[in-house]
Amino acid sequence: MSTETMKAIRIYEYGGPEVLRYEDAPKPELKPGEVLVRVHAIGINPPDWYLRDGYKALPPEWRPQVPFPIILGTDVSGVVEAVADDVRGFSVGDDVYSMVRFFSVGESRAYAEYVSVPASELALKPAGIDHAHAAGAPMSLLTAWQFMISLGHDEPNPLQPHKHQPVPLEGKTVLVNGAAGGVGHFAVQIARLKGAHVIAVASGKHEALLRELGADEFIDYTKTPPEEVAHDIDLVVDALGGPTTGRFLRTLKRGGALFPVYPLGFSGAEEAEKLGVTVSTTQVRSSGAQLAEIARLLDDGTIRVVLDSTYPLADTRKAHERAARGHIQGKIVLTVGA
Repeated sequence: MSTETMKAIRIYEYGGPEVLRYEDAPKPELKPGEVLVRVHAIGINPPDWYLRDGYKALPPEWRPQVPFPIILGTDVSGVVEAVADDVRGFSVGDDVYSMVRFFSVGESRAYAEYVSVPASELALKPAGIDHAHAAGAPMSLLTAWQFMISLGHDEPNPLQPHKHQPVPLEGKTVLVNGAAGGVGHFAVQIARLKGAHVIAVASGKHEALLRELGADEFIDYTKTPPEEVAHDIDLVVDALGGPTTGRFLRTLKRGGALFPVYPLGFSGAEEAEKLGVTVSTTQVRSSGAQLAEIARLLDDGTIRVVLDSTYPLADTRKAHERAARGHIQGKIVLTVGA
């Protein structure tokens, strides 16, 4: 174990934001195939608080057993500090970003001043955006991309027996529920980029932003249930998912598709079959190659990262408390150092 230390956020037990500790922790040691990154910013995502809570929403048999203490987090942007001898394509001083080791629970990860990253999960940071915005992209943007454009990995799908298949978007009508959140605001932009007519569902305060991001129509769910007014949809991307996602089945054309990002609790498989609707989901996986591809779109502003708020690493508890209040517009990001 390394004798050098760094500041990190660790947990020693499951619970609410109060279990997050800002403290000294061992600095990662570089292993073959890895790059050591000095972290400038960290994006926070729902799996961070699912793990912090002990995955209470999962069935007991799905809950991973992990050794404490744990460093949470996956999404980082920073600068290469060191490169293993067998790694090519990255050099000390490069600006990089990554979704680190997802899905792999219990390994030291992102809420820290330094993180070791498998080179296959790393990409050069988009030059046109700063570290905070770059850190807000990886998990949420890869999720939207792997649902809607290209799966990008060959991992078995633990959520359904068959492989997830994106559907063509050009000329189609796509409804995005939870459109203002992390995955949702990227899904709106991807659908528009690929030539779809986009309907965004969110609360009214997000309308102006979502129209800027490419939404052709907007439904304020606080005033009108979207399932009552949306019809003949080709694809619904439900970035919220859960037990209520079945309400979108009847908004879809026969032959349409429903992609719930969070599928647990969905019980409408029989109804979907009767309506001729495909319901499909997947689980995002790290991909440096896809981050490199997406970086071009972030670099030139084709896809924007919207930041809800930023907090210093030492104030991670406040960031998690912000997340718990909901109604997030874009991403919450932690900053490290000056």
